[in-house]
Amino acid sequence: MSSDSAAELDLITVALDVPERYDGWRLDHFIQARIPRLSRTRIQKMLRAQQQLAGLTLRPAQRVRGGQRIELLRPAPDEPDVPREFELLYEDEYLLAIDKPAGLPVHATARFHRNTLTALLRERYAGQTVPTLCHRIDRETSGVLLLARHHPSEIALKKDFFDRRVGKRYVAIVELAAPGALGEQSGVIDAPLGTCEESGIRIRQAVTPQGQVARTRWRVIERRGRYAMVEAKPETGRQHQIRVHLSHVGAPIVGDKLYGPDWRLMLEYLETGWTERLAERLLLPRHALHAAWLGFEHPMSKQQVQVEAPLPRELREFWEGRAE
Repeated sequence: MSSDSAAELDLITVALDVPERYDGWRLDHFIQARIPRLSRTRIQKMLRAQQQLAGLTLRPAQRVRGGQRIELLRPAPDEPDVPREFELLYEDEYLLAIDKPAGLPVHATARFHRNTLTALLRERYAGQTVPTLCHRIDRETSGVLLLARHHPSEIALKKDFFDRRVGKRYVAIVELAAPGALGEQSGVIDAPLGTCEESGIRIRQAVTPQGQVARTRWRVIERRGRYAMVEAKPETGRQHQIRVHLSHVGAPIVGDKLYGPDWRLMLEYLETGWTERLAERLLLPRHALHAAWLGFEHPMSKQQVQVEAPLPRELREFWEGRAE
């Protein structure tokens, strides 16, 4: 590939920070540990391509150091299609709230760079101040997402999220997979969360004694056969908290590829896309978790604001199809 043709490519940067525990590792071994889906051969090709793409010489056997940031250029991959439309739930001159559809990532990830909410916001508000995310929800989670339209509002709202002053209510459809799961009408799951070291997917979380404090209140809205519709109120904001907690008590969220029947279904999905086999195991192509409500103090007026997002059609239809 010539330097001219490299310059014409749509390139993206993959940035990998090196934790201290990887100090002294070979570069190719480190990259494979951080991105398990990449084969050693593919990693070596990527490293060789850096000379053409960025004028860098990176050797597979060179050693990485704790605290170092490795930045690799690579051609932008073809990205899966995502929903590109979202509803405005609330808007004023200081902030707005949207109803994020399931399937739309908030930020860039290994698989998504252009098809993200942040990229769509840059397009929609081109030539204006682009609204800034005050928090995030998972790609397959739908519902209320709050954004700031000027810097003081962003600072105030992010502080309120950090201080746990923002009320959150989620609705989940779960399978009552374990005997006695959610046997009461309501309760609290108080179980610390941390990275699941036994998983081949590094973002997967687990209940672990060494984890961070995590607490979720739950209430059964309705039961239908082996399924229940549940309201969940996270009192802390750990990654995947509601999904892990409900799975931990034997009531995994329907459609959850990481915390449902088998976390390896996520790897299968990444390899094959949505298939009949996955549909039989997971029932839904998205996990059935919806951010239904946010309550917060307006950063400027100091009035209480409540924003609701209705349950999406695909979740309503799934629930209506369950036996009473």
